[in-house]
Amino acid sequence: MKTKLLFLCSRNQWRSPTAEALLRGHARYEARSAGTENRARIKLTAGHVGWADMIFCIEKKHAARVRERFAGELGSKPLIVLRVSDDYRFMDAALVALLRSELSGHLDL
Repeated sequence: MKTKLLFLCSRNQWRSPTAEALLRGHARYEARSAGTENRARIKLTAGHVGWADMIFCIEKKHAARVRERFAGELGSKPLIVLRVSDDYRFMDAALVALLRSELSGHLDL
């Protein structure tokens, strides 16, 4: 059974979809992404939080929103903050390298 990973950023346009794409097709992980803002491409729901085994937040503010809105669904699941600034576009080479580096301490990539 694959470990389910949820990646969160603000609008689900560049950072979290890039992280999701990095894990696509991985033998050990299944990845999804969502955004914490109302205008997000895919807006975070209780269902997303309930589905995930591990949640990766791109910034500290995203983790705070998850704790505030979905504490019941979150329970004791790992909520990890990656601290990636909003300076990149989707699949930007520098973003991919940064995400790989940040995730390497948590996942077997």
